[in-house]
Order: sequence, then structure tokens, then C-alpha cells
Amino acid sequence: MSFLSRLQWRYAAKEFNPTKKVSAESLQKILDSIRLTPTSFGLQPYHVIEVTDQKIKERIRPHAWDQPQITTCSHLLIFCARTDSLHRIDQYVEVASEGDEKRKWLLEGYKKMMLGSSSKMNIDWASRQTYIALGFAMASCAELEIDSCPMEGFSAEEVDKILKLPSHMKSVVMLPIGYRTEDPSRPKVRFGEEDLFEER
Repeated sequence: MSFLSRLQWRYAAKEFNPTKKVSAESLQKILDSIRLTPTSFGLQPYHVIEVTDQKIKERIRPHAWDQPQITTCSHLLIFCARTDSLHRIDQYVEVASEGDEKRKWLLEGYKKMMLGSSSKMNIDWASRQTYIALGFAMASCAELEIDSCPMEGFSAEEVDKILKLPSHMKSVVMLPIGYRTEDPSRPKVRFGEEDLFEER
């Protein structure tokens, strides 16, 4: 199957087969796609929590409109936006330079440019970057024929409490992954090209 045919295959699974688990190898490929996601300045202002503990899933489910995806999925990926942009910039320079002082000096101009934009690096900006990573994860799942279901329908405040997130992280979207219990009963509905695209 081609990548586009895999996208045609995927749908938002509303319930997963709880006995069928995503392998460690497949999970790593999904995580790799998230790590390789392009983001503004390359800062990747997000953090992803992999929830496999069934007790934690059961605590989250009432705060997600009691949706069955939460407790039947193999892994519940919770995408959190980061708001510690100044620290993130320092981290980026450290990683990019591999700790080498000369390379840090060469990155000084880039660091100043990032710092000049840091006032715009708020929760909205970080959330938009996080959604890019979500898209890559979903595409990776489709490529691997692993089902997924992006979910905004939950109380982020309650989930943050359950996960004991630090103050600089906020959950913004969840992605249960696993394997569907049955194929979709209705065809995929998408607007036509004439509605979505135009040339000028």
C-alpha cells in the first residue's frame, strides 16, 4: 500500500481491541516520527507522555467524556505544550553545539534571534507546534497500520493534575493508539478538492 492509500485506510477508531498491543518496535517508530517533526526554530516545545498504566487510563476516562478509546487503547499518548521557552532555547544551543564552546559561540546569533522572538512563544504558539507533532504521529500510525484517534474532548486541567505535570507543561491533545475492533461501517467523508484548494 502507498502512503496515500494508508491515509485512506485510517479512520478515528472509537474503540480499540484491548487484547492487542502495539509492539515496542512499532511504538518506537511512532516516537521517532514525533522526534523528527519540524517545528519553529527547531525548539520542539512539547512533551509526550505514554500512558500504559490501566489505572491511570481509568482515572483519565471520566474527564474525557467517558470515551472508551481511553481505556481500550494499547497506548495513550498525551501531547503537552511547553511554555518554558527561555530554558528551551538554552537547551537547544546545548544540544546543537554538543557542549562545544566554539560551536556555542557560532550559534550566538541564532540564539539572539530566538530570544528576540521569545515573547511570542506563548501557550498558543507551543500548542500549534505540538499539533504538527500530532500530525506526524498520526501519519506514522497510518503507515504502520496502527489505529489512532486524536482527542481534544477532555478536561486538560484535570488530566494535568492526574499526570502531576510541572507548571510549564499543559496537556493539549491526546492520541490513543492500538487496533480497531471492527472496520468502519460508513465511507470516509471528505470535502472535494474544489472546496479545499484554489490556484491563483
